[in-house]
Amino acid sequence: MLLDQILLKRGIRRGDSAAKSLLKTISWRAVGTLDTMMIAYILTGEFGIAFSIGSVEVFTKMILYYLHERAWNKYL
Repeated sequence: MLLDQILLKRGIRRGDSAAKSLLKTISWRAVGTLDTMMIAYILTGEFGIAFSIGSVEVFTKMILYYLHERAWNKYL
């Protein structure tokens, strides 16, 4: 709901617009990347490796999620 209010104030329509998909992509990746870094740290015991893994996957998964989201909106 909060995201919808912010988007409405900026003139972005409610629904599955490209802008909303992008904002969802970024917020979800932040959560996912923190999770990946915590798991990598637990498995390796090293912050440097955990950070390296998280910094790579944040970009690849953000791109994949956005493309996935737009495909769903286009075809379904």
